[in-house]
Amino acid sequence: MLLPPLQINELASCAIQAATQAGELIKQRSQEKLAVHQKEGGDSLASQVFTEVDLASEQIILKALRPSIEKYDLALLSEETADDGSRFEKDYFWCIDPLDGTLPFIEQTDGYAVSIALVDKLGIPHIGVIYNPVDSTLYHAIKGQGVYKNQLPWTTNEPSESLTLVCDRSFKQHEGYSKIISKLRRFSHDNLNIICHGGAAMNAMWVLENAPAVYFKLPKKEDGGGSLWDYAASACIFNEIGAYANSFNKEELDLNRHDSTFMNHKGICYCSGKQLAIDILHLITNC
Repeated sequence: MLLPPLQINELASCAIQAATQAGELIKQRSQEKLAVHQKEGGDSLASQVFTEVDLASEQIILKALRPSIEKYDLALLSEETADDGSRFEKDYFWCIDPLDGTLPFIEQTDGYAVSIALVDKLGIPHIGVIYNPVDSTLYHAIKGQGVYKNQLPWTTNEPSESLTLVCDRSFKQHEGYSKIISKLRRFSHDNLNIICHGGAAMNAMWVLENAPAVYFKLPKKEDGGGSLWDYAASACIFNEIGAYANSFNKEELDLNRHDSTFMNHKGICYCSGKQLAIDILHLITNC
């Protein structure tokens, strides 16, 4: 059963409160020396590391959201909690990354965030909340109601004259990296900026903050490519602001994938504009 706008707005308020509370905890603990633990993840270090702050953030979020889970019979998918499969049975599920960008958090650099989304059984995001603890910036969107930055209506900035590529640091090790960069430099008339130190949530937001810009992850056979919780919130924001958020093969993002939580099967492409995405995908495909 689809929830009416009044209930969706109530849930958005819950997600904003949860993200802000968790983000403030993360900010308070960002200068501490923390033990770094490893878990089973994808093929990149970023997907394999976590700290006690990841777990503490998740507990704050779950405490804030649990009443809504019970009230509206919602499912839950969170990075630090085992997937129980309820997201395939319930009409909606909370999709949570309590600390996206653990590597930049450990390194005490910008690029980490709290990411919370409400996604329906078909994989359509209805709420997206991203909170950056570094500068206390809150981005959120509600399906059909637009995008907000720090609670004020937000549209992307006026485009600059340069093109910005936002990418994961692991992309620099990809065999096609040099060829792709060369093509993008020619495409941008040698006016290319590269940002490569953030997690997926802030990478997506930097695309919107630095238009024209693109962030992509190539499809691959190995597990990885980010997970559902890395992209669900930003996908809602991109959809509402009129930007481009799809799989690398131009299909819609598979945000309730049945056989895995990873996104490596199709990759992703986030772009500040649809035509720019089409041009860049044509440019770099098969590199």
